[in-house]
Amino acid sequence: MIIPVILSGGSGTRLWPLSRKLYPKQLLPLVGDNTMLQDTVKRLDGVADLAAPMIVCNESHRFLVAEQLRNIGVDHQGILLEPIGRNTAPAVAAAAMQVLVSDADDEGKDTRGATLLILPADHVVRDPAAFQRAVAVGYAAAQQGSLVTFGVVPDKPETGYGYIRMGDDQGSGAFAVDKFVEKPDAATAAEYVSSRKYLWNSGMFMFRVESWLEELERLAPEMVVACREAVAEAARDLDFVRLDVDAFTRCPGDSIDYAVMEKTERAVVVPLDAGWSDVGNWSSLHAAHEADADDNVTVGDVVLESSKGCYVHATSRMVAAVGLDEHVVVETADAVMVAPKSRSQDVKALVERLREKGRGESQLHREVFRPWGSYDSIDMGDRFQVKRLVVKPG
Repeated sequence: MIIPVILSGGSGTRLWPLSRKLYPKQLLPLVGDNTMLQDTVKRLDGVADLAAPMIVCNESHRFLVAEQLRNIGVDHQGILLEPIGRNTAPAVAAAAMQVLVSDADDEGKDTRGATLLILPADHVVRDPAAFQRAVAVGYAAAQQGSLVTFGVVPDKPETGYGYIRMGDDQGSGAFAVDKFVEKPDAATAAEYVSSRKYLWNSGMFMFRVESWLEELERLAPEMVVACREAVAEAARDLDFVRLDVDAFTRCPGDSIDYAVMEKTERAVVVPLDAGWSDVGNWSSLHAAHEADADDNVTVGDVVLESSKGCYVHATSRMVAAVGLDEHVVVETADAVMVAPKSRSQDVKALVERLREKGRGESQLHREVFRPWGSYDSIDMGDRFQVKRLVVKPG
């Protein structure tokens, strides 16, 4: 049995002003009609021996996550709520332990041999069939007790990703992990790509529940103790499982890579060539779209003249530009952001500046979503505020 664990706790600050802390990129339809979370779940359609997914998310996103799954008719086996961000290793540890708790609660259910497929909710995969073939290879390796990571076959030198050096072929498409390497400079990245021995580190993993917990207990015992208590003391609320605040706050924060994968001798990597992108900034979002003859990508009511290589996104009004080259322009109801595409990584610093100034635009859109619907602050002054309310039927 494969249980997808969808990690939906990120904030996506590099895609501000579309992505904001309380409405991050995984909950937005950035590349198509579905949101990135919905696409992550839907690309699993057709995977053999697949169970309902478990979602791990921030408590403030819980109703949006639940509604988006309902809208595409997907059942889930629980939405695990993190009271505080502790990176990916504690999130997956808590999910694995919750799977075992669910097993104990349901006498007819046996998930002791379940395999977890760990997927960030904010990735683009252009070729779902190729992705599913890689999952099948990973599943076979996981049944042998391996801890599987998926490494993306690079199509260009990229300095924004970590890399994995492939070791010996383990058979059936999996390779030993020789080593993980940090984000390289441009010259080193070019060497990695030309050698064909390096893969981009995708942040996707696959392993049996007991294999993961065994290695985590050996390598990060404090994390296991804290997560076990957080799950044992968790509170159930409808479809939501609230991890215990005190226990999870005591948990050391670390990524799956640093906590386990870089230290274990059980790591293998499965090459993935499926049109993958983590859509980590505006430049990569531009690359994830089909561009026009001038290499422009436009979304919404946009008019361009004598412009090339741009990404222009209009949300609430017409955006017109003349003579722009390699720029990003993003308009929302309460903010406009303009930046050279080459500086798109620096948008995160811009958001930090807004946060330091106490600007609410770093956290919220003008339209705020609630379980009952949404409200849009359409006008505001010193002693008044006007909101448009949208209440869901029923």
